[in-house]
Amino acid sequence: MNIIYEPDSIILDPAEHFSISRTFCCGQCFRFMCGEDGVWSGIAFGRTLRCRQDGNTVTLFCSAEEFRNIWYGYFDLGLDYGKVNAAISADPVAAAAAEYADGIRILRQDPWETLVSFIISQNNNIPRIRKIISALCALLGDRLPDGGYAFPTAESIARAGAEALAPIRAGFRAGYIYDAAVRVSTGVTDLEAIAGLDRDTAEQELMKIRGVGKKVAACVLLYGFGFLSAFPIDVWVKRIIDKYYGGSLDPTVFGEYAGIAQQYLFHYERCAAGASEDGCIGKNQAKTLPV
Repeated sequence: MNIIYEPDSIILDPAEHFSISRTFCCGQCFRFMCGEDGVWSGIAFGRTLRCRQDGNTVTLFCSAEEFRNIWYGYFDLGLDYGKVNAAISADPVAAAAAEYADGIRILRQDPWETLVSFIISQNNNIPRIRKIISALCALLGDRLPDGGYAFPTAESIARAGAEALAPIRAGFRAGYIYDAAVRVSTGVTDLEAIAGLDRDTAEQELMKIRGVGKKVAACVLLYGFGFLSAFPIDVWVKRIIDKYYGGSLDPTVFGEYAGIAQQYLFHYERCAAGASEDGCIGKNQAKTLPV
């Protein structure tokens, strides 16, 4: 991937294995949206990013310093997805999904924001998840110079109290958010320490938080801590396992990139079923995966 530094932007040309729309629309993050002008805008790590893709050219509107300090790592641009796809493609089903969903990159998101986001995601749909997160940020997040809001810290949520979360209309999830905030802000749950644990131990630590089961923990490990072998299983992935793997699948068949294989399969199956709420193409353009 060739990186060109311009005064007010960074140009990736060619941006190999990198689709902005697929990356932001595959259900791993919830704060980036595309404007009518085709420019994506969102907030991560307390910074607003605007970006655009024209064919194989991706333009990130940011300074060189911000790119090096935040966005290079956020998009995990050091990972060779050609190598990833080749490894995953040893499995014929995953190979077809990888070809279809090529361009999705697993983001390296802030662990705290990822934890709260996937607590909110339980028994929820993507538009409503976006709405609740947006409301939470406006309620308790710091105001940014451009008018947006940073994701609120654990300390700010813990200080506000569980009752203060009523306006975001998160339902039963509000109690889980507050519990997570108290645990993280007091150090009972140490996110920095979790990052240094092995995957299974890290999962066990996350599951000590109210409302965090195996699926949410796996999402947090994959999207927030960079455990690329984490394999979240939700209703879509269960459907995939039943449909293509005879009801049983050992994720280790995908090796160290099991989480990326899961994302490809998840994205494919939702789009094949006609999902369009987040920019997925329709089912008429999706092929049948090999059985």
